[in-house]
Amino acid sequence: MKELWIMAVFATVSLSQGNLTISSVIPTTIDITTPTTTAPLTPESPTTDAPLTPEIPTTTSPTTSPTTPTITSPTTTSTTTPPLVCINGGKLQSQVCICPDEWTGETCSEGNFCNSTIKDGFSFPRTTVGWSAYSLNVCDEKTTSVGLPRASARCLNDTGSPMFGSPHKLQCELTLRDIQGNISSSSGDLLQLAFSTQILTSRPEQLSADNITTAAQIANTLLLSANITEDIAVAAITTISQLLNASKQSTQERDAVQSLTETLEKFSLNQHSNVSLVVQPNLAVQSVQVPSDSVGIQFTALTGESGNFVANRIHLNTNTSELIADKGGATDVQIVIKFPPVLYSKTQTTNHIGFILYQNDRFFRSRAFRASSGTSRRVISANLGQVSGLHVEMLFKPTVVPNASLYDFACVSWNYTLKDWSTFGCSKVNHSEDSLRCFCNHTTNFAVLMSFRRDFKYAEALNWITILGCSMSIIGLSLTITFQFATRKSRKTNPTVLLVSVCMCLLIFTLLFMLGVDNPHKQLGKPEIQEDNILPPSDTHTERDRGPCTAVAVLLQYFLLGTFTWNTLYATHVFLMIRNSLATSPSNFTAYTVAIGWGLPAVVVALTLGISYRVDDPLGYRQEEFCWLAALDPKGNFDFKLPMFWGFLIPVAFMLIFNTVVLVCFVVTTCKTNPHLTSTRHTSMKKKFLSSFSLAVVLGLSWILGYLLLITQNETMYTILNISFCVLTTTQGLQIFILFTARTAIFKKNMLSALKSVSSTGIPLHTKKFSLWRGKRREKVESYTQLDTDLSFPPWSSQTSN
Repeated sequence: MKELWIMAVFATVSLSQGNLTISSVIPTTIDITTPTTTAPLTPESPTTDAPLTPEIPTTTSPTTSPTTPTITSPTTTSTTTPPLVCINGGKLQSQVCICPDEWTGETCSEGNFCNSTIKDGFSFPRTTVGWSAYSLNVCDEKTTSVGLPRASARCLNDTGSPMFGSPHKLQCELTLRDIQGNISSSSGDLLQLAFSTQILTSRPEQLSADNITTAAQIANTLLLSANITEDIAVAAITTISQLLNASKQSTQERDAVQSLTETLEKFSLNQHSNVSLVVQPNLAVQSVQVPSDSVGIQFTALTGESGNFVANRIHLNTNTSELIADKGGATDVQIVIKFPPVLYSKTQTTNHIGFILYQNDRFFRSRAFRASSGTSRRVISANLGQVSGLHVEMLFKPTVVPNASLYDFACVSWNYTLKDWSTFGCSKVNHSEDSLRCFCNHTTNFAVLMSFRRDFKYAEALNWITILGCSMSIIGLSLTITFQFATRKSRKTNPTVLLVSVCMCLLIFTLLFMLGVDNPHKQLGKPEIQEDNILPPSDTHTERDRGPCTAVAVLLQYFLLGTFTWNTLYATHVFLMIRNSLATSPSNFTAYTVAIGWGLPAVVVALTLGISYRVDDPLGYRQEEFCWLAALDPKGNFDFKLPMFWGFLIPVAFMLIFNTVVLVCFVVTTCKTNPHLTSTRHTSMKKKFLSSFSLAVVLGLSWILGYLLLITQNETMYTILNISFCVLTTTQGLQIFILFTARTAIFKKNMLSALKSVSSTGIPLHTKKFSLWRGKRREKVESYTQLDTDLSFPPWSSQTSN
């Protein structure tokens, strides 16, 4: 099926936006089941957690006697659980409330935040438990830290009632370079320096590449310090979490963050001052002691509304060997490490394992994998020291990319020697719409690299108008070209070359559009994900060009530009006749028009191909679903950098402006001709209107509606313009036939002769009978009515058609 005309030529329809939906949360089996000797999950969390799924209590009537046998009747045991009512912004998915970061509980009724407050003279906003808040009081303009918060405080839940801890102040004249120098020289308060670094990086989007490098080096030094405390560790991890939101990068920073990730792995293997879990919006660090009888350990991060990490959505199970099946895509990341039969040696009684979860892969910049669409990947690190024979399984939630579907993925681990992702030791297990599963035989930083294929969804309304209109135009244009060639000798003053060239370009374009605009190799349906675990080169998959579709796009661009070029040359011909009051073209005009009419479109097409086309990326030049110029970016928005704008819309716009000016001059000149009308006033006005309308048709001015579609915001007006544009442009060839062929006297005379030759009775065509008196004699005279002259003869010309 052909897509509607406006979709193929102007491509203004925005693609549907993909929506991220959350279906459920992980069952309660992933809650902590460690023995009492295991370190607490989080120092600030309550000792009891609300269940993730509601329990159905046993219904027992308090007023019924225990001896009454009717209370166990089958008719009373069947109960219907009423649906949950989520409050405080929670969303019900699969009968479970998905709560915002600041709320928890079965119905999101329990607060998980510290209220805004003023403490020690500093005003702090409402903040999620475990996160750091920054004061609304900022450093003044006279300091080096102008605009940055003057203090920070962490929201704690040590007593069961969330409240802010003691604020840590910033010396507004302090810089990251100063802090780095003080740490290197072992001078100054390490705790104060740690919190000062945290505050100075609280606006990561404002950090320079040099500041990012310095902050990473400071955090690295803090985590390696022998005097590290819980508060220092939290401040350092908060700083790292903030750096994951930084925008600028440098080569020097790459080395600094690589060292920082290695330090984080070592830090997570050991419990420092009973710090078992630190969770910040972009980073979660978990350290746990493995029980001697454990068969495996599971780490799970659940989905949240904002995508940030929150402590009550990080779960650990220290005695399991299976992944929990994820239904509804509730799990962001899940990892299970199955231990070998002999985990502990005779001299070793305990073993520690560390998990690190990164919100994105900013610290793991790959040279082999390009993130061209702006996507990011969560990275999870598992570390168990020097232990062999491990079986590591992981589950990742697929990234949602608007207007795209998953094409393939690869299970990878970070190779510190290569400083890049590698598939060594990892393989795919299986996949679904909600989860991608991987297996690896070692522990390190893991991720899933996904490549996406753009989806192409366009409306098919008005499709029948396009097919019907184009079909009629093909017939009309073919008859017009045949007629122009057959009668060229009897129309010595007609611009046959101009009109035939217009019709020829438009006819070829319409035929190509009808027969070849649909890409026979377009990517439709769900792709078959490969079983081989191969590193994709990019997160955007593009098929190599097979040739035919690009060839059709080139020809469509050439002949449509050719149509407008010949329209403009026709307008130039009319303008010269208006200006010089000539009935014939200037000398050498035909030679110039042929060179320009067929040469100018070729130049534009050649430049477009040379600038935007690549064999391995044909979508830089054309679209995928149909063979026409590329117009939309991956998000479905019109892109002014693509060739649809500068390779078609811009040159055509200049041509249409010139054609419009010529039409206005033609109308003005025509109205000034024969100002004193007699009894033929109605006929003269009809001729003037038809002449102006005919010129507008041949100059392609109906395409102005396409430009109006690009800027129209009103839905009703867009629909009206869309229908009008589709009808007028698809039937342009039919209009040319009616106005330039069917209305001419020669065509009607030939048609009359043809009809008479097949009919013995004869068929009169537009006849009138009237009587003419000559003296006393009355004669009956029959005459054909005078037909409208061809537009090629200007109304001010003295010549008439025969």
